[in-house]
Order: sequence, then structure tokens, then C-alpha cells
Amino acid sequence: MNPTLEIFSQGEEVVTGQAVDTNAAWLSEQVVALGFTVTRHTAVGDKLDDLIALLREIATRADCCICTGGLGPTSDDLTAEAVAKAFGLPLEVDPVALAQIQHYFSLRNRQMADANRKQALLPKTAERIDNAWGTAPGFSLQVGRCWFAFVPGVPSEMRHLYLETIRPRLSSRFVLRPGKLVTLKTIGIGESAIQQLINTCDIPEDVQLGFRASPDDVQTKLLFSAAYPQTALTALVDTIAAKLGDYVYAIDGLGQASGDLVCTINQLMTEGKHTLAVVETASQGLLAAKCIGLEWLLETHYQQALERLGQKLNVTLDSNDLSASARAVATAIRRDSAADFVLVQLAAGDNKIFHAKDQAILLYNVLLTEDGFYQTTHSVAGPISTKQNQAALLALDLLRRYLQHKEL
Repeated sequence: MNPTLEIFSQGEEVVTGQAVDTNAAWLSEQVVALGFTVTRHTAVGDKLDDLIALLREIATRADCCICTGGLGPTSDDLTAEAVAKAFGLPLEVDPVALAQIQHYFSLRNRQMADANRKQALLPKTAERIDNAWGTAPGFSLQVGRCWFAFVPGVPSEMRHLYLETIRPRLSSRFVLRPGKLVTLKTIGIGESAIQQLINTCDIPEDVQLGFRASPDDVQTKLLFSAAYPQTALTALVDTIAAKLGDYVYAIDGLGQASGDLVCTINQLMTEGKHTLAVVETASQGLLAAKCIGLEWLLETHYQQALERLGQKLNVTLDSNDLSASARAVATAIRRDSAADFVLVQLAAGDNKIFHAKDQAILLYNVLLTEDGFYQTTHSVAGPISTKQNQAALLALDLLRRYLQHKEL
């Protein structure tokens, strides 16, 4: 069984929402990859009694705890004092820590304030964690079953201290057997639809299933134990991938990391030595922006009004038949373009619909290749930024599907 780990964030700015606790998310990802089971994220404000109570609780239930924040020089930085009172460990000046703090200011030709001496006060028996990136040293100590590590809340300092000192200590103090995380990345389908499609899959109890939705994709995550047989792992991933079908644009955890949708397309376009011309309306230039700097994107056209687009290309377009209009635009572009493929995105409706959160727009995406036309149609709702982003991604996904499958 994996050792358990808690992450404890201290600071009034965290609990009041003035600062987003990115430390906890980053640390969780790091320690799970090492082989820990993260059981809790807890945030406490600048209240000494609350800090003391939580520290005592964690010492009885977790194998390890990483605490961030509260190591500064001001009166609201209470971590060292809380540790001392929680576990009956007097605070003592660490002369090396004090010298390091003084040196930090000396290098910058600044006078050290008396308040900074507080940062050199560490609980008795604690092991100092040197901080070359700021004034606050961290420290670690064992209390009961739990090994605690205390680090500054400044993300850059916290990450340095974790990578340079804490991670090696974790690897030496605990028997860690990291599991294997496999992530199926999908576009054009929501979490609930994914769940429905894979409901018939037999997912063993020792495989942790989770989902993560973002503006750009939905990820289905499978965390396997270290002892899980590789053949059974591959078989389960293949089964779920088959259920999700063409919605899957990449799978991470079975080899090289894939990146996002554009990274996947870039690899396919580069390997195939293809080139592309793009016409976009609803995405308003965002599609081209997502592909900026990629050599295979030869030309882009952005024109929101269908009539003006037709005039520009010298073709007659019908707002009542956007499918035919998209094909006409693709043909006109292909006639004068050196690109292998032409990707056209048209949207039904006027600007009022596009700006209305409660109204959906209908997207027509057409891809012209040497094999002929390929087309998808999508309904996209939400605020204008969501419609714009989805329009760009869904048009690019048509290109991805063709490149991966050559059929739609």
C-alpha cells in the first residue's frame, strides 16, 4: 500500500480567495508520480490555534505532510511557532540559517531588518532546508508516524526546495512504488457522455478512474497500481479507447507525451509533409493564432461576413446552404493556393446570436484534401470566448481526424 501524504497550505490570502493555491496542485502531481497517495488538501488562515490543531491531527493520520507558507518575517507568519507549540518543541536560532539570511541581504546591498531574524528560529530537532532563492529557510521533522516538510509559500521558492531537497529525502525515507497514469485526451465530447460510453467497461477496483475537463479538451485518467500487469493495462486502455472512438486525439502514459491538440496535428502534418490553407469565421483568427509559427500553415483568411467572403474569392455563397458554401470557398482557395489541404469554417447566424450566451451557433467545417471533401457540423453555445475557442478547436479536430483515420 502506498504511503499517505497530505498537503497543508497556510495563509489568510489562500482561504479568502485572494490567492489561488497553485502550490497544492503542483505538489500533488509531483508526489503522486513518486508513489504517494494524496489523501487531503487543507488550507488554514493565519490563526495560531487552528494551525496547532491541524498539525496535531495530521501527525496521527498521515505518513507525510508538506506544508507551504507562513515562514515569512511578519506577524502573520505563524508556521514555526505553531509547530513549536503543537509538538512541545522550543524555537531556537539556527546560526547557519541566520547567516544565510544575512548573506542574502548583503549580496543585494540591503540592510536586513530585525524582523528577518524571526526566520532563523526553527523548532528544536528540526532539520533545516536551505533556501538559496529567498530569505525563508524551510525545515523538516518527524512527529509520530508523520514526516513533515515546511517550505515557503512563494511558488518559485517552494518548487526549488521541493526538487532540490524534499524529493530526494522522500525517496530515501519511504518505500515508494509509483503507479502508472494513462490519460486519454478527447475533444468534441463531454464528461457525462464519456462516462456513459465506458459504463460497460469492467474497470477493476485497483484502477482509479477520473476525469478532467478544460476549455480545450476532456481527459479520462486511469491510475494503475505499480503491480498492475502491463498486458492487462494495455488491454483496458485499448477497450476504453475503442469505446470513445474518434473523439480520442491522443493517449499519454504509454510512451512519449503528446501535448495538446495542436501538438498532435503538428506531428501528423510534419510527418506527412502536408501544407494547409485556412478560412475561419466564428473563431475570428484564433485558429491561426493556435498554429502560429508552424511551417505547414501556408495561408489564412478571416472574414466574418459571408457576403464579403464571397466577394473576396469571387464566388457566390448561399447563407441558406452553408455546407455548399463552405465547399465552394474551399474549391476557390484550392484553385489559387499551393496548400495540400484547405480547411474552411463557416458559422450560421448573425452577430447577436454569436454574442448571446444562451443561444447556440451552428458550425460547418469542411476539409478539402486530395481524397475529396470531409465535413463536420457542430452546435456551440456559451459566452463569445467559449464559442470562439470551440470553433477553432473543432475545425482543427476535423483536420486531426482526417490525418489519423483518413475517413470520417
